[in-house]
Amino acid sequence: MGRADERRARQRGGRRAAPQYRASQPSETETPATAQGGTTTTAGSPAGPAAGVAEGATRAERRRAAARKPGKPGSPGKPAKGRIRRLFTWKKMLGAFFTVCLLGIGSFIALYMMVSIPEGNALAQTQSNVYKYSDGSLLARKGTVNREIVDLSKVPKDVQHTFVAAENKTFYTDNGIDLRGMARGLYNTARGRGTQGGSTITQQYVKNYYLDQDQTVTRKLKELVISLKVDREKSKDDILAGYINTSYYGRGAYGIQAAAQAYYRVDAEKLSVQQGAYLAALLQAPSQYDWAVAGPIGKKLVKERWNYVLNNMVKQGWLDKSKRDAMTFPVPKAPKAASGLEGQKGYLVELANTQLENQLMKQQNITRSEAEALVVDQGWTITLNIDPKRQAKLEAAVKSQLTSKLDGKKRKVDKNVQAGAVSVDPKTGKILAMYGGVDYYKHYTDNATRADYQPASTFKPIILAAALDQDAKTQDGKDINANTVYDGTSGRAVKGSDIAFSPPNEDDANYGNITVQTAMNKSVNSVFAQMGVDVGMKNVLKTADDLGLDTEGLQAVPAMTLGSMGASPLEMASVYATFDNHGQKVTPTILASAEKTGRKVDLPDPIGEQVINREAADQVTSVLTGVVDDGTAKVSVAQNPLRKGQQVAGKTGTSDNNKSAWFTGYTPDLVTSVGLFGEDAKTHNQVSLTGATGLIPGTGRINGGGYPAQIWAAYTFGVTKKAKFDLNTELGAAVQPTQSPTPSSTPSETPSQTPSSTPTKSPTPSQTPSQTPSSTPTKSPAPTTSAPSTPVETPTGGPTNNPLDPGAGG
Repeated sequence: MGRADERRARQRGGRRAAPQYRASQPSETETPATAQGGTTTTAGSPAGPAAGVAEGATRAERRRAAARKPGKPGSPGKPAKGRIRRLFTWKKMLGAFFTVCLLGIGSFIALYMMVSIPEGNALAQTQSNVYKYSDGSLLARKGTVNREIVDLSKVPKDVQHTFVAAENKTFYTDNGIDLRGMARGLYNTARGRGTQGGSTITQQYVKNYYLDQDQTVTRKLKELVISLKVDREKSKDDILAGYINTSYYGRGAYGIQAAAQAYYRVDAEKLSVQQGAYLAALLQAPSQYDWAVAGPIGKKLVKERWNYVLNNMVKQGWLDKSKRDAMTFPVPKAPKAASGLEGQKGYLVELANTQLENQLMKQQNITRSEAEALVVDQGWTITLNIDPKRQAKLEAAVKSQLTSKLDGKKRKVDKNVQAGAVSVDPKTGKILAMYGGVDYYKHYTDNATRADYQPASTFKPIILAAALDQDAKTQDGKDINANTVYDGTSGRAVKGSDIAFSPPNEDDANYGNITVQTAMNKSVNSVFAQMGVDVGMKNVLKTADDLGLDTEGLQAVPAMTLGSMGASPLEMASVYATFDNHGQKVTPTILASAEKTGRKVDLPDPIGEQVINREAADQVTSVLTGVVDDGTAKVSVAQNPLRKGQQVAGKTGTSDNNKSAWFTGYTPDLVTSVGLFGEDAKTHNQVSLTGATGLIPGTGRINGGGYPAQIWAAYTFGVTKKAKFDLNTELGAAVQPTQSPTPSSTPSETPSQTPSSTPTKSPTPSQTPSQTPSSTPTKSPAPTTSAPSTPVETPTGGPTNNPLDPGAGG
């Protein structure tokens, strides 16, 4: 049959014949059906993939048959992907997509119809916060709202534009919402990630005036709907006016009028463009960006934000570029404290607020601005860890030992003396007492938490802690510990450093070869500079961070060994509390509890993980007892008549140019850090403390072993009971006799094992490093008259028994 006949046959049958198997010769078993277009099967051969398919099957049927996998006899096999493909066809998927879209649109329409614009009553939303001492007695009630609503016409147009440039450049043309920002916010809120910004001015106004700051999906959906309705029903000017009049600017100021007065002492209508740009920038993080209390990072960030605002105004055509280029940053005026927070109350309240805000930021992943809005004047009942009796004792100690001796009328320098102190329970991390300054009304900056002054030699124990914790060795391979001998020559170049560093000792005094214990007692710079390099400055920096110092942005350089960075009494109390707690991290907290309308905030445990090993922490404590008993704090602390056998560890510190003086010390149950800072009463620049009180003989230098140690002793010995340190170490002054029973005429061959914790009394210094370390500088200035039995406290000014000038230096 020809091809034409086959085609006609298939057409008559209505089906196309199955393709024949080609063969070079016809099979003997070929059946007549082959000639009629049927299939061909060779006798004795297995069935092909299409076996069992009826004659004249369609192509689709044959394809399905071929797709079946061989199975048991009579089994049709398993389909490959046909069933899945039938379930997920493009038509079904497209239909599902449109169904979801229609449901979403329908739900939004229903929500839009159901949610109406509520009555705005922002003033009623603010409530007094109540602050209590640890015993439940009232500390303060803060809630007088500093807000004055002003009409937008009272705000210069250029100043209005600063807020639009800062927050929402499309404000005048958008419909009140940012869909992309809202979608991101809803997604992050649903997943518990908090907000990520992106709200328009309209949305922020709605949140401030109509809703609250809660980070929930429900609140965000309401914000979306109300923002759309507000944008339709109110003019842009009304919305902008509402926004700048309800926002919180810090310093207790709500609204632009209160902010203008708080920061520049002018009414809103008198604000310049530069000042307006600062206030607009401030809204992102009011407390962090407040120039009066901001640290270096905060000041840098707010300047960048200020420049961003002005540059956006130029881009929008609202500000001439030549005028913008001529503008300088408008430094705000010093703040005035709000009423009701006199004395120390304001400092305590501000730290409590800050720590609560920090916790809310972590829990809800919100910004500082949002956290402040949740805390300030929002009806919280906040109980502090402050013990009212210890608080009173600390305030009395500062007054009796320092402020009562200051007279700004007689001595200009007396006006520049600022004191700060923090007292912490090392076992619980509770801040039991704090001194922030002479009065919150008179000095807004909290001296207890400010971190802009050098801690000086109070940093040295951190270097030793790093060495002990990491089993560091000297340049010649010897283990570093309390008995290790170092060269105490002043100005000696450190070895092993890529950066040249040759620090002088106090008064350029040379000590020869001395133990680490003696170097700590005398606060010898050259020894700890070399030790820092031996340990590795990066390792020292990491240990400092682990112990509680904020090391962000610091460079690991040898100069750090002199305590050249900034630190606060609160930070130093954290570091020494960790020593006292055997190396387990202590993060001091002022918060005991924070509750609001049945909601209680979960507070973190102040006691954290082990950050240095116990043996290292205990040896540091042991060494620091020597500073008290035989070193720079001997006169003010060890010989204090109130001591009554109490065991004490601590370290003095005096910074370059006498701009700060410190004593951070501890007993087994209490850690207190006291700092004195020289701050110009008018410019607030750092200045020298030298000459303050007029009672220090000689140069009048204020040392760490002077007023700071005296304040510490007057407070601590009045609130603690006699106790001994539980130390797991065999080295250091606490476990070795402070005096050798008899002067040794034969030096030990191994100085790292046997030198006494205090220098020998021999007037002749040792000749070799392996002999007993020298007790006095080999080239020190002529000392003032003193009894031979009185140990040298510091090279500064020479030894003395004058309690007002104990000679305690850095």
